[in-house]
This record gives sequence, structure tokens and C-alpha cells, in this order.
Amino acid sequence: MSRNTKINLLLLLAVAALAVLPLALGLGDHKKEPFAGSDGEAETAITEIEPDYKPWFSPLYEPPSGEIESALFSLQAALGAGVLAYYFGLRRGRRQGEQRARERASEQPAAGTAEESTAEGT
Repeated sequence: MSRNTKINLLLLLAVAALAVLPLALGLGDHKKEPFAGSDGEAETAITEIEPDYKPWFSPLYEPPSGEIESALFSLQAALGAGVLAYYFGLRRGRRQGEQRARERASEQPAAGTAEESTAEGT
């Protein structure tokens, strides 16, 4: 097994552990919504500390339901992942192209010298 394969498997195992361990250990069992987002947690903490707190501004768009909000968040995450994948793919492709160009450039002078030596020998 190659070194990259071992690293990928280790990373995959770490991600799976991060996803499963909170559920297996029962983290958040004492809460009404155990795995609510950080926005809701922050809002609760602020209202406990300062009950008369008024937000500085309101959201530009308030989705009509939680499902639509989740779908928009997923769409945002997918678009971000697509942009990152495009960027890293482009960088890798450029690097591979430069490497191939260097290999071709290093092969051409060697082929040219071989032709010269055969021409001199005749």
C-alpha cells in the first residue's frame, strides 16, 4: 500500500470518527435540540446575558422554512466545494503540464546530440 493511500485512509477514518463519536458518546443529550447550529446557540447566550438586546440589523432574506434554509446552505457548500475543486484541479493540471514540458525539453537536446554524433561518425 502506497504512502498516499495510507494517509487518505487515515484521514477518512478521522473524518468518520469526528462524525460518529459525538453521536456515540451522547454529546448534547441534555439539550432540547442537541445538534443545533452555532447561530441558535449564540442567540440563546446573548438573550440570557442581555434580555433587552436588539440586533443591529436584520437578515436580507429570511427563508420561509428550515428545509429551504438547509437547502440554501447545502447549495452554498456545494458551490464552494466546486470552486475549490476547480482551483486545485487547475493548479495540478498546470503543474503536470509544466513537468511534461520540462521532460520534453530535456529529451530534445539529448536527441539532437545523438543525431550530431551519428552524422560525425559517417
